[in-house]
Amino acid sequence: MKSKILGLIVLAALPCMGQTNQTVLEDFKPSSLNQPGQQFPQVNSQRYARFRIVAPQAQNVHVTLGLGGRGGTTLIKGEDGVWTGTTEGPLDEGFHYYHLTIDGGTFNDPGTLNFYGSTRWESGIEIPAHDADFYTLKDVPHGRIQGVLFPSRLTNAVIARPAYVYTPPNYDKDTKKRYPVLYLQHGWGENEYAWWNQGGANLIMDNLIAEGKAKPFIIVMTYGLTNEGRRPGSRPPGGTNSIAANPTNGPARGPGGRGSLPPGFGNNAAFETVLVNELIPYIDANFRTLADQPHRAMAGLSMGGAETHSITLKHLDLFSHIGLFSGGVITTNDVNNTPDFRKKVKVVFASCGSRENPGNLNANHDALESIGIRNTAYVSQDTAHEFLTWRRSLREFAPLLFVK
Repeated sequence: MKSKILGLIVLAALPCMGQTNQTVLEDFKPSSLNQPGQQFPQVNSQRYARFRIVAPQAQNVHVTLGLGGRGGTTLIKGEDGVWTGTTEGPLDEGFHYYHLTIDGGTFNDPGTLNFYGSTRWESGIEIPAHDADFYTLKDVPHGRIQGVLFPSRLTNAVIARPAYVYTPPNYDKDTKKRYPVLYLQHGWGENEYAWWNQGGANLIMDNLIAEGKAKPFIIVMTYGLTNEGRRPGSRPPGGTNSIAANPTNGPARGPGGRGSLPPGFGNNAAFETVLVNELIPYIDANFRTLADQPHRAMAGLSMGGAETHSITLKHLDLFSHIGLFSGGVITTNDVNNTPDFRKKVKVVFASCGSRENPGNLNANHDALESIGIRNTAYVSQDTAHEFLTWRRSLREFAPLLFVK
């Protein structure tokens, strides 16, 4: 198992959006996530976004971008009743959720596709990334994403629950070959669509496998919350799709660092029951898996990382590879308090964006190294608590899995 710290730590990063003296170039093009035939929203070569909304009777139109509503643009109404506006500064590269506020009401932009986040379907915009090649659709062999319904009676919530399963290229051709499995969890406010729809996990894997950088394996993605223990309308501290206002990666700070969920918005024990007692047996019975601990991994982003932390440490009989993406760390206390950790765990991986808290991440990396635990810490440059951080994290994590 290779130990390394990936990524340069940036101590002072520019905000996603802010005042700038830069001259805005008029080379705007429709976002790649627009509805067919729709020209707006648009993005230019400097990563500015421009929006256009037809609302003749409205008195105020505002675009809210990013996690927790930390960025936005107020649109200006023209004489024709059309509202337009351009962000004050460049946006971070990658995928961003956003929505419209029109006279106090929340709406989606009819010009773009919708993506489930913030416990609702949100609009999405893609800012082209300089390193987008690794999640770009290419002329390579492709795996398949298929939806399944697995029986679920233990939580008394539903008869069946949905999951999406990625099977690698050639899975259907060689019917004797069996594969390792990664259970990959979304963040708060998202669902089982997130990793393949917003995250492009299938394309990332197709490209890594085609380049010989990762071994083929199955990925399972399911909804990470249950109805047990959740108060109606409850939200985690820190706002939209965030496990904390300032995501923590320190050894003993915040819900991510301790591997638990904030009180009132989810029951980790109930989801643990679903995953361990229902989903894993279903996948092993219905797909050609290598159904043993050395060939089973779990990872997740944000809340999904907290779930991964909690569940894997309690079930090292099931999981040997652990990945936490903006979702905490495995600490020295975790190692010392978990029987057989050194013997059973093959990969320890933690990551975050450079706009999050990389100092804690890398300090924890060094602490683990000091007690003989080889681990990987990865910092995604110029990103925050957002999907480009997690796309890059999967790109770095996947090649470490199931390698002798």
